[in-house]
Amino acid sequence: MLRWQDTVNLALRSLAAGRLRSFLTLLGITIGIAAVILLSSIGEGLHRFVLAEFSQFGTNVVKVSPGKTGTGGINPGFPSSVRPLTLDDSRALARLPGLVGIVPMASGNAEVAAGGRVRRSTVIGTTADFVTAFRMQVRAGQFLPADEGESARSFVVLGSSLRHELFGTANPLGARVRIGGEQMRVIGVLESRGQFLGIDIDDTAYVPATRALEMFNRESLQEINVIYREGLPAAGVVEGVKSILSARHGREDFTVLTQEEMLRTLSNILDVLTLAVGALGSISLLVGGVGIVTIMTIAVAERTGEIGLLMALGARRRSVLAIFLAEAVVLSALGGALGVLIGAGLAQLLRLALPDLPVQTPAAFVVAAVVGSMLIGLVAGVLPARRAALLDPVDALRAD
Repeated sequence: MLRWQDTVNLALRSLAAGRLRSFLTLLGITIGIAAVILLSSIGEGLHRFVLAEFSQFGTNVVKVSPGKTGTGGINPGFPSSVRPLTLDDSRALARLPGLVGIVPMASGNAEVAAGGRVRRSTVIGTTADFVTAFRMQVRAGQFLPADEGESARSFVVLGSSLRHELFGTANPLGARVRIGGEQMRVIGVLESRGQFLGIDIDDTAYVPATRALEMFNRESLQEINVIYREGLPAAGVVEGVKSILSARHGREDFTVLTQEEMLRTLSNILDVLTLAVGALGSISLLVGGVGIVTIMTIAVAERTGEIGLLMALGARRRSVLAIFLAEAVVLSALGGALGVLIGAGLAQLLRLALPDLPVQTPAAFVVAAVVGSMLIGLVAGVLPARRAALLDPVDALRAD
């Protein structure tokens, strides 16, 4: 009976004897594991990036949109026969206990002009709670004053990028800008918040919601965001929102969605995407597994005499089986380890070369890649090893 140390030693000597053949097989596994690690790292990085982007404005948000999805097939925000969401609805929701703020929103795209400069930008109609609710900071001046109802004045607050494009280094406070066909006075500038999913949120003008509805000739708000206090159960807030609006509208002709639900759905989608990307890389592993089967089959044919001698000297069939399985597992394990090093190294190089591209190599993927490569080696080596173990000793010696 061969000891396991002898089995591994024989396997390593056999691999060393056929260096080129072993190297080519090793290369197939290495490329496969490196591809899985690199693609999975990119997928995981994108996963975390997208979730972080959506979470930067807080997770204690309940979004109310016009139209009931899942029943009549109505898309929220599009004109329909349902009752529109109004500023009166948002004021009614403000009576709910435990709220941080109510943020009605109506947005569109319009030309913003000042001092001979014109820029087409996003215009968001909202209220004073916007900065508190979404953690925005005012750099200069102030944000929109408290809701003045239908008599809201023609004030505008500029995002940092829009302010730079229109006024350069000049102070914009008190200046007049033309948005669409309406003259508005600049009362504030927001701190830069960068981009959100590739969209420059600093290239935006913020005006009172009443003025935005008039400007874009709309009756309905696109959404009402209910921001509740941290620690408050989201389910209770949702029930309160549905109760108030159903009483006002006579039926539930609106959609309520929590930020937690959005993040959970998004996370599930991104998980599937990450697995799909990793699965594409694993195709190379299948090629490596075929390579192991081919190489081990050739090895059995070339070493028939050696197998016969081992069995003539008393080696059991399971010992011969173990020797060839050890060769396949050692090959795949070495290939897996090299693949992990190369894949993780390429991921870090990519992260350094493209800082905006989030790349993250989770430990779970590394362990799974190494274990997976060993399992592939074990499975791929079974048939050749079994063939070797079933050889008749006399026939094997005669073949040499």
